[in-house]
Amino acid sequence: MTPISELSPEVLRRACDPQSLGFETTADLPPLEEPIGQPRAFRALEVGSGMDTRGYNIFVLGWPGSGRTSLVVHYLREQAAQRPTPPDLAYVYNFDDPRRPQALRFPPGKARAFAQDMEQLIQACRREIPKAFQSEMYQQARERIAETVKRRREAEFKKLEQKVREANFNLIQTPFGFALVPVTDGEEGFPKPEEMDEETRQRLKATKERLEAEVEKTLRQIREIEQKARKAFEELDRRTVTFVVAHLVEELKARYAEVEKAGAYLDRVQEDIVQNRGMFLRAAEGKLPEGQWELWVRRYQVNVLVDNGDLKGAPVVVENHPSYGNLLGRIEHEVVMGVTRTDHTLIRPGALHRAAGGYLVLPAPDVLLLPYAWQGLKRVLREGQVRIIELATELSLVTMVSLEPEPVPLETKVVLIGTPLLYYLLRRYDEDFAKLFKVRAEFAPDMPRTPETEREYALFARMVQEEEGLPPIEAGAVARLVELGSRMAGHQEKLTTRFGVLADILREAAYWARATGRNRVTAEDVRRAEDERRFRANYLEERLQEVIQEGTLRVSVEGRTVGQINGLAVLFLGDYAFGRPVRITATAYPGRGEVVDIEQRAELGDPIHTKGVLILGGYLGQQYGHVGPLSLTARLTFEQSYESVEGDSASAAELLALLSAIAQVPLRQDLAITGSVDQHGNLQAIGGVNEKIEGFFAVCQARGLTGTQGVVIPQANVRHLMLREEVVDAVRAGKFHIWAVETVDEAIALFTGMEPGERQEDGTFPEGTFHHAVETRLREFAQLVRQRPGREEERDDEQAPQNKPDARDVSAS
Repeated sequence: MTPISELSPEVLRRACDPQSLGFETTADLPPLEEPIGQPRAFRALEVGSGMDTRGYNIFVLGWPGSGRTSLVVHYLREQAAQRPTPPDLAYVYNFDDPRRPQALRFPPGKARAFAQDMEQLIQACRREIPKAFQSEMYQQARERIAETVKRRREAEFKKLEQKVREANFNLIQTPFGFALVPVTDGEEGFPKPEEMDEETRQRLKATKERLEAEVEKTLRQIREIEQKARKAFEELDRRTVTFVVAHLVEELKARYAEVEKAGAYLDRVQEDIVQNRGMFLRAAEGKLPEGQWELWVRRYQVNVLVDNGDLKGAPVVVENHPSYGNLLGRIEHEVVMGVTRTDHTLIRPGALHRAAGGYLVLPAPDVLLLPYAWQGLKRVLREGQVRIIELATELSLVTMVSLEPEPVPLETKVVLIGTPLLYYLLRRYDEDFAKLFKVRAEFAPDMPRTPETEREYALFARMVQEEEGLPPIEAGAVARLVELGSRMAGHQEKLTTRFGVLADILREAAYWARATGRNRVTAEDVRRAEDERRFRANYLEERLQEVIQEGTLRVSVEGRTVGQINGLAVLFLGDYAFGRPVRITATAYPGRGEVVDIEQRAELGDPIHTKGVLILGGYLGQQYGHVGPLSLTARLTFEQSYESVEGDSASAAELLALLSAIAQVPLRQDLAITGSVDQHGNLQAIGGVNEKIEGFFAVCQARGLTGTQGVVIPQANVRHLMLREEVVDAVRAGKFHIWAVETVDEAIALFTGMEPGERQEDGTFPEGTFHHAVETRLREFAQLVRQRPGREEERDDEQAPQNKPDARDVSAS
């Protein structure tokens, strides 16, 4: 077997040479002009932001800390600056239907001016209308109408009185109207009945009826005269108010002629002022109850919802609290004398109104979690218009009278920002999502590490320095940042795109530079920032190391033991991860050919762990099963493990512990191993390799480095190594070792010191090899099982828990 060589210090961490960056400090660099590291995402943003077709809204996929929100907002602002500024939006009183306020759209900045002009119009009307009614011309015109009415009324009465006298009657006015009294022989009054014959009585009766008809006719004519007079007075008042208002309104109509529906609205304003002139007169005379004028005059106020007068280009609105009301707008209410009321001035805009003509950026999780926000947003996107509907009214929670403002067209491009998992869940379970968000902009977690991208890191550092007002950042500090970017990416050939975290590192490094009196940020400052961040987060890691050193958690880093090996695990605590060794043990005895995973039986193993352990059975079968059925029962466990076990990265360690238990060959305890294994004994790459190596190194360092300790990793993980300097220095000094292997046989040689052995032509392994020891032991198990048929099976059945899956369906580590 080819000797296994350990990894050299140079391959354990890919360094970045500050000289290769080509600058002394970031002050020597030009500004960053384009987003870095996300070409796929920004191609998608280009399509989504440029297409006005309905449904081409954007969902941005990325992990928190990747800078997805700031980069998207920065890009959208650049695009918005090249677009025209959208119109203003205002709501005004609807004189035909007050419950349905009317929407008016103005050129940018004109809505605010229109509101001010309307206020000045009402002030002028309140001032000038009473003056017009007090003018001499108005009084003279009113007197002329009154004199005309008086003359016509008197003329009608004279004619009536003449007819009455000619009929020998007098017309007498009483509190109850007019009475007709005959005149006989110079005396007024009706003769006594006994003094009149029938003919006289009938004649008087007929004459009276005729005169009563004349009286009624005259009174009717007088009422018509008075009615015409009232109309004349009203027309005079209307002409008087119109004379005051018309030229003011015409000026506004000319000023806002380009605004659709503004002219028609102003005509209705003029009609309403003329019709309600009495309110202006009573307000001037102080005859209105307190507060009535202020409430009534709101009908002429303009509610400016969106004012783009100070905006250059299109808006980019970031709504971090996308509740139903904050998205679609709301209608407020007020209590006046114990009664709840509302009007068009109490309409409030939503983010969709403020972002009209531009872009609206929303955090997807919040939109989905806040009540009815997602349903409301989808309704707007489907309908293509924004309708302000009170949520309480829509849910029939209240029965108060509310408003139904006129909808406005949707002209907003919506950008949702969320995680990949959330995107795929919405695609799977929301039937509207794919129709409404056709553009997917995916932010990759990393980018290739090349000289060009390393320089882009420098440009990014320069941008952070400028925006945050930091001291100049030296090339060495940027080189350290590049190395950190590779470690965060978990790959020597890649750099992380979590620019939010990198910016935090630079801010903290600048803090430590100032604290030490330096006017530049150096590599030492960046390293100090890394160490301080780790110190703030690694309390649990230190406590775990303490209990290992105390012996509470048993971990051996010296000697050899049968059926025991050091595996490696990673614990994730939010934004911090660290590795630790775990003691994996195995036992083997004659049985019915199964590998029992105690973690699975205890319900502490996840399905991937189950798969890893099942693969061990496949390896045993293909490696040793040709001699006959495997007659053993093996048990595997993570000792002193009290949390769930996830993943299959410990399957190589479990396999070695299992083979050691079968062959009764001890394994080195000064080594640890990580890696998954396939059924043919090949080691496969795993995650968290840096943290795992550092976790075992910390235990060995605390107990004293012996010079023989080390870690075995899969060959495929070498490219992922970005170890801390203390580990690299220990390897360089020969105090710690790291090996990369491709097969289980290579790991066997390291852990046992024995040749693994290759199968010979006769199907056996050479004596003295590890596989020969395993195979010999398995034959012994088979012979014992044949001598005691059924007893091992009976014992295992007794130990197996009830209502559990078959023992072969076990979980992996």
